[in-house]
Amino acid sequence: MSDALKHECGIALIRLLKPLEYYKEKYGSAFYGVNKMYLMMEKQHNRGQDGAGFASIKLDTAPGERYISRVRSIAQQPIQDIFAQINERINEELTTHPEYQDDVALQKKNIPYIGEVLLGHVRYGTFGKNSVESVHPFLRQNNWMHRNLIVAGNFNMTNVNELFDNLIEIGQHPKEKADTITVMEKIGHFLDDAVSKIYKDLKKEGYNKNECSPLIAERLKVGKILKHAAKNWDGGYAMAGLLGHGDSFVLRDPSGIRPAYYYKDDEIVVVASERPVIQTVFNVPFEEVKELDPGHAIITKKSGETKIKKILEPLERKACSFERVYFSRGSDAEIYQERKMLGRLLMPKVLKAINNDTKNSVFSYIPNTAETSFFGMIESVEDHLNKKKTESILNGDGKLSSEKVTEILSERPRIEKIAIKDVKLRTFITEDSSRDDLVAHVYDVTYGVIKPTDNLVIIDDSIVRGTTLKKSIIKMMDRLNPKKIVVVSSAPQIRYIDCYGIDMANLETLIAFKAALELLKDNNQYHIVEDIYKKCIAQVQMKDKNIINYVKEIYANFTDEQISDKISELLGGDDINAEVKIIFQPVENLHKACPKNLGDWYFTGDYPTVGGNRVVNRAFINFYEGNNERAY
Repeated sequence: MSDALKHECGIALIRLLKPLEYYKEKYGSAFYGVNKMYLMMEKQHNRGQDGAGFASIKLDTAPGERYISRVRSIAQQPIQDIFAQINERINEELTTHPEYQDDVALQKKNIPYIGEVLLGHVRYGTFGKNSVESVHPFLRQNNWMHRNLIVAGNFNMTNVNELFDNLIEIGQHPKEKADTITVMEKIGHFLDDAVSKIYKDLKKEGYNKNECSPLIAERLKVGKILKHAAKNWDGGYAMAGLLGHGDSFVLRDPSGIRPAYYYKDDEIVVVASERPVIQTVFNVPFEEVKELDPGHAIITKKSGETKIKKILEPLERKACSFERVYFSRGSDAEIYQERKMLGRLLMPKVLKAINNDTKNSVFSYIPNTAETSFFGMIESVEDHLNKKKTESILNGDGKLSSEKVTEILSERPRIEKIAIKDVKLRTFITEDSSRDDLVAHVYDVTYGVIKPTDNLVIIDDSIVRGTTLKKSIIKMMDRLNPKKIVVVSSAPQIRYIDCYGIDMANLETLIAFKAALELLKDNNQYHIVEDIYKKCIAQVQMKDKNIINYVKEIYANFTDEQISDKISELLGGDDINAEVKIIFQPVENLHKACPKNLGDWYFTGDYPTVGGNRVVNRAFINFYEGNNERAY
């Protein structure tokens, strides 16, 4: 993606179902779980590179023995950093105590991080915050083993204020309003209640205090706790948790906004944000990795019993389409084909933009995530050319010379790698005063392959703000002196903010929103902006379920084509010699390519939860009043 766009995070959970000795005997190491967790987190580093965390729980430890370990990092390479720390600690223990080397029982007793239940997390620093305290997993500690709670999630809640107030009402005093703390304390409250109730029941049944502990673990109903805790959550989430005695869970939101996949056999239960991660790390086929249904949780008890339970009533499935277009790993079998289809579906618009002149057009892509859509686009160009060649040969009535047939057959798409991303330069783009010059050099171009009579067609997976396109890519493409620059977005126009985990919270930064405002000015309709503001203000005190997304009215009077043309105008400018044309994917084509992920609120404003409308209206109020604040 040409615009830097951050996604909050990815999760990985591993539950070993056999004793650690089993993995030592079969795989040569009691550190099997730790090694697999390292791979799972590395394979999901696309989901977060600002921070990483790891936590583990040991089952059946004696009183006085440490059974929870946690390490977090915000180093430049946080995943490598936390596993370097783990490795260093393990090696230190093994060097100091050679007797641990082949004794799994001693390793488990004395070496941290070697547990049967493991939770990993990778994240981007959101809202400009990236302290180690913000890194998951979060830990809620208690002297009662069952009341210890470790939480990590890929999520964002739209109603944190309401959830915070709920905690106050039930007598808690949260230390901050962050949604992770709020969610963890909500789960913790109902966990405490459940443990206390079971303990009282056991005492009545005549059990002593020592006998109660294992029975609490048996009787604790994690699904019931989650039903109470998640009742009022509004947002997109895949929430993972570990309880101190060894129960674990991953809960997915009722709309299926955030992804979660799982695999289970007689050795392991594993859950991750990405399907191919599980496939690769555990060498299992596509069909054996299942998607966790919306509103459901996968719960593994300390005993190893694993069940999928419905926690919340599923809503209309609105899985995030941005996962398919950009965020998720393109190595997923379905995602790879979907991205190719996105490229193929754009071809009629591209051919129209270049007047079907494929001979004088060079096709390329913006590295690296648009590459798969590019393949689909090129396949479509080849289909077009093959049809054209067939017609030319048939129209020759068998009278064409071999030279002419060879000439006809030799036409193929002109494919070049034009844009080259200099990744290292990203590190230095921090200071506003020097930002523009640095942005202009994030990409370099290949010289010597474009003629002045050529159209240059370059595909990007999405265009959010257009900043890098305007200040870097289009300027550098223009240096090649093409006749026309056609920038193709495999995603539709991004018109609305996200509030479910993608760092995209300000309307005024979106190029489609800017274009609509300019069109309103051009057509003497800018009064609509004030009208919308008044409607948004009138809804501030309303309940979320009654709020209407009035921001849609910004775009109501214009066609997609008019907005695209205005975006082309805004991203071109007087200092660009070539004609600039921006093409966007129609929303209906996005749905055709990604039929299982119909969450399209960034493009349509149709938010899947009631909190979305409140957040987008707040974003509009912030824009109108000039408040540089987040809407959630």
